Amino acid sequence: MKLQSSQSSEDPEVNLTPLIDVVFILLIFFMVSTTFQKESEIRIDLPEAGTESVVTDDIKRLDIIIDSDGRYFIGDQQLVNSEFETLTKAITNYLSPDQSAIDTDIPVTIRADRKTPYETVIRAMDATAQLGLVQMSLATNQRDLTDE
Repeated sequence: MKLQSSQSSEDPEVNLTPLIDVVFILLIFFMVSTTFQKESEIRIDLPEAGTESVVTDDIKRLDIIIDSDGRYFIGDQQLVNSEFETLTKAITNYLSPDQSAIDTDIPVTIRADRKTPYETVIRAMDATAQLGLVQMSLATNQRDLTDE
C-alpha cells in the first residue's frame, strides 16, 4: 500500500502586502497623533557680549535706560509710566525740545537690565523705530574672556 504524502514540494508563500499596509497605517496614525512641543535646551544669561563696542562721544545720542522693573529713563529722568505713548512723547521731547523735526540719524542705545521684561525692550525698540530712529543698538556688559 502506497500512501500519498500530504506535503508538497513547494515552499509556503507569505503574502507581505497586508503587513506593509498595517505598518503604513500605524506610521500615519502616530505621525498625526503626535504633538510636537518646542522646548529650548539652551540656557542663556543676558546681557553679555564678547566683543567691545566703539562709542564716540562727539555726536548727539539717545540712551534709553530700562531697569529690572521695566521703568524707562531718558536723560536721567524717569518716565511717569511705561506706556507706549508716554515713551514716544518723551523721546520726541528729549530729541527736539522746540518741537522741530527729529534728526533720524541720531544713534539710539537701549541699556536694559538683564532681568528686564522682554516686552519693555521691544516697546522701546518699536517707539524709536516709529519715530524714524533706525540706528539702534543694545548695550551689553563685556564678558571676561580670561575666565573661560
